[in-house]
Amino acid sequence: MLQSKQSEAFLAVIETGSFEAAAQILHITAAAVSLRIQSLEKHLGHALIIRERPCRATQTGHMLLQHLQHSRLLQQSFLQDLNNQKQSQDFYKIRIASNADSLETWLLPSLKDCLQTEKIVLELCIADQTQTQHLLETGIVNACISTSSKAIAGCQAQFLGHMRYLLVANPNFITQYFKQGLTRQSLLNAPAVIFNQDDMMHRELLFQHYGLQLQQYPHHFIPSSSAFLECIKAGLGYGLVPWIQMRNELNQNQLIELAPQFSVDVPLYWHHWKQQSPPLIQLMHQLLPNAAQALALPST
Repeated sequence: MLQSKQSEAFLAVIETGSFEAAAQILHITAAAVSLRIQSLEKHLGHALIIRERPCRATQTGHMLLQHLQHSRLLQQSFLQDLNNQKQSQDFYKIRIASNADSLETWLLPSLKDCLQTEKIVLELCIADQTQTQHLLETGIVNACISTSSKAIAGCQAQFLGHMRYLLVANPNFITQYFKQGLTRQSLLNAPAVIFNQDDMMHRELLFQHYGLQLQQYPHHFIPSSSAFLECIKAGLGYGLVPWIQMRNELNQNQLIELAPQFSVDVPLYWHHWKQQSPPLIQLMHQLLPNAAQALALPST
C-alpha cells in the first residue's frame, strides 16, 4: 500500500518543481519532504524524481504520477457525490479540457441547460485540441475534447462532429497582399495570424502546398479566439478561422475565403473515464446531440 504522506510529498514536488516549494505547501521542512520521497522510492524499488531544477519525474515516476492524479480525481468525485446526497443544494464541479475555439463557439451553448438543471459548475482547462487528452490521462480533468479518436486505457471516446476552418482575410487585406492570388511570393510578404506555438494547422498548410516554413513569413501569435478573429477582421493578417465563428462576417462579405480547397475539417471527440459520476453522465447525454447539431457542416 502507498502511504498518503509519501504520495502527497511526491505529488507536491512534481507539481511545484522543487522540494522547497513542496515543503511550503505541506508545512514541513524540505528535509522532511526528501525523507518521504526517499522512503517511497525505497518502498517501490525505483527512482521516482530527477533532482534537477525544476524536478522531473522518471519514467516510473510518470506512471505513479498518473495513478495518484487519477486517484485524487476519483476521490474528489466520490466526496462530491457523498456531499450531494447530504446537501442537494450544493453544486457539482466537473473539470473539462477544451480547445479555445470550441469554448468560443459551441461548447457552452451545448451545455447550458444541463449546467443549470443539474447544478453543475465547470472548471475549464484550455489547451490545443491535440494536447487535451494528456490532461485526462494524468487525471487533471474528468473529460476532454480532443482530435484523437483513440481512447486511452480506462476511457471512452465518442464522436462530436467536425469543426471546419476556412482560410480568410478582409477585402482590403486581399487587395493589398493577394491581388494576384495566393502565390508563394505573396505568402512570403503577407502577415499570417496563428493562435500560438502549438497551433500547427496554418504552418502545415503552407508547408504542404508551398514548402514554406514558419520562420520564412511574417506572422502574429494571437492566443485568443475572439481576438484572433478581430485581428483578421481589422486587416492585420489572414488565417484559418472556424466557419461556425464567422458565418455572419462571410455572409456580409466582411471576410472573404481565400482558397476553398484549403478548408480544414477537424474531427472532435469527447473523451471521458469509463467510470463517471451521474452528473457527468447527464452532461454527456446533453452534450452529444447538441454538439452534433452545432458542428453540422454547411451544405456545399
